[in-house]
Amino acid sequence: MSLLEVHDLTVAYGDMVALENVSIEVGAGETVTVLGANAAGKSTLLRAISGLVRGLRGRIAFDGESIAALPAHERIARGLALVPEGRMVFPFLSVEDNLRLGAFTPRARARAEATLAHVFETFPRLPERRRQLAGSLSGGEQQMLALGRGLMGLPRLLMLDEPSLGLAPILVQEVMQQVAAIRSEGVTVLIVEQNVHQTLKLADRGYVLENGRLTLSGTAAELAASDDVRRAYLGM
Repeated sequence: MSLLEVHDLTVAYGDMVALENVSIEVGAGETVTVLGANAAGKSTLLRAISGLVRGLRGRIAFDGESIAALPAHERIARGLALVPEGRMVFPFLSVEDNLRLGAFTPRARARAEATLAHVFETFPRLPERRRQLAGSLSGGEQQMLALGRGLMGLPRLLMLDEPSLGLAPILVQEVMQQVAAIRSEGVTVLIVEQNVHQTLKLADRGYVLENGRLTLSGTAAELAASDDVRRAYLGM
């Protein structure tokens, strides 16, 4: 059963159409990736699913119910969480305070202590820095903090926007391993990423966006074997 269904979604910024008739599905327990170059519409897709931008038309359903008319905070309460591009941590708050802000809903707040302990177990660097200001962390540590903050909301669907952006290759691999660990615990993951090689190792299925339109979809193995994908994104 699909946990998330997006059907014929069109989003525009003024006269510029960012997404046109885009349809994707994410099944419960899957890791699905959306690939594409800069300005392909990937981040806009996640923002539209999150309720941060509104579509001109199309349907967005979560767990079988339409959420297109819901504001962003109500979508969070349903179990959607977005880890934004650029991490967007609060630099002058401590690591622990950043994490606690992720427990946004009453359900998440009621379980905050147990979830915080689990996040610290998942990202062992964070408890070592729990009193440290988030802005003083390295880029990789800030990405771990952003992932942990997303988990504090007890998401059913965790959406990741370019989690490897700006990270050294060794940290990219570490972050992807952590995403795999999150998925292994039953959290459904939708990931937007330009590091195609690493992402296709992680994902079950994927979609390719070009200039706001869906041009290709398939299993991760099928996309990795596609001549178009190999030429455009894998340098082969």
